[in-house]
Amino acid sequence: MAFDHKRGIYSRAPWITAFLAGAVFCVALGGPGLKSSALAAGFGLSAQSGQDGAGAVTAQQRPPEVASTLGAPATALPAGSSAIASPQGPSTPAGSKGSAASTANPIQPPGAPAAADNQPPASVNVRQPNIHTRPIQVNVNMVMVGVTVTDPYDRIVTGLDKSNFEVFDEKVPQDIQTFSTEDVPISVGMIFDASGSMSDKIEKSKEAALQFFKTSNPEDEFMLIQFNERPDLISAFTSKFETLQDRLLFVKSGGRTALLDAIYLALNEMKKARSTRKALLVISDGGDNHSRYTENEIKRAVRESDTQIFAVAVLEPLASRNRTPEEAAGPSLLSDLASVSGGRMFSVEDASELPDIAEKISIELRNEYVIGYKPSNLVRDGRWRRIKVKLDAPRGLPPLQVYARTGYYAPTQ
Repeated sequence: MAFDHKRGIYSRAPWITAFLAGAVFCVALGGPGLKSSALAAGFGLSAQSGQDGAGAVTAQQRPPEVASTLGAPATALPAGSSAIASPQGPSTPAGSKGSAASTANPIQPPGAPAAADNQPPASVNVRQPNIHTRPIQVNVNMVMVGVTVTDPYDRIVTGLDKSNFEVFDEKVPQDIQTFSTEDVPISVGMIFDASGSMSDKIEKSKEAALQFFKTSNPEDEFMLIQFNERPDLISAFTSKFETLQDRLLFVKSGGRTALLDAIYLALNEMKKARSTRKALLVISDGGDNHSRYTENEIKRAVRESDTQIFAVAVLEPLASRNRTPEEAAGPSLLSDLASVSGGRMFSVEDASELPDIAEKISIELRNEYVIGYKPSNLVRDGRWRRIKVKLDAPRGLPPLQVYARTGYYAPTQ
């Protein structure tokens, strides 16, 4: 006690008042756990003795989320389990709302021994099951053949059925397993000749191309390649023929003719087609004088592909023809390529007929008979196998003409 001369009374020492104020402040912030610790410290008691009557709190007795902030070791994962270790962040005071201590450090179960300061952090082994990557083997022996039938006036003949056709593979009759005449979507690649020899026919050729697009199925897709001294992919496959129409209008004629290179590029692009039915439409005068690929190389590429080729040979009138040997051989080249693929070649001397021819080809593509069979005599030797489609026409019809691909390469596996 000390005597207060100003007030004339005895009062407690100032240090006692400061001590009591500090104790009350700690209790307000820390809760019951800190209350007993603060009082014990103030009265000289041990934090573990419990002599203040409130019960001391030790690291072993604290709740798990509090004990984890005191350096307790991480909980061991069960054998064979997987986990992702997160980086250890700074600890959060035990009394804070939404304590991040449980996420910054793994939870320590009650009763676990305290970790040493120099103990290395716990390691987590992540186990991932093995992925089996054995390739899927698919054995497909079905041969699909597109067949077009015309009458003596070159008109399309429809209405025939499966019983009217016979298929021979290497001269052996085959059992027709699928037969359809549906107008299914087609992927069409157009090869447009813009060389100098087409200068007086290029406008009508553009009209023919546009007419072909207009008579298409809305689900068809188109690709456009123009060529002179080298082929140029104007547009990849698209179902919006308006895009091709706009780009085709700006094509100008000039230069030499690399027809074979353009066909080779088109066959490669056809591998990206979405539809199972594929066709190429070539509009050219047929003369090649600037290609790197040879005629035999292109014929083999056509045989290996599953693409029909339809060609429109734009020729000059007979009276005014003054062509080079390459140009004179052009129609024969286009006819051979079309025949091997199961397509057709149309010769046009009057450029005004081009739009009608293009429309005719479009209609022909949508009225094909598609025949499927599995060869009964297949030999996996990679050799060329010849196909022959014969027609047993109903009575009363005139002689009919059949167009179909002439063969295919056998698989090797």
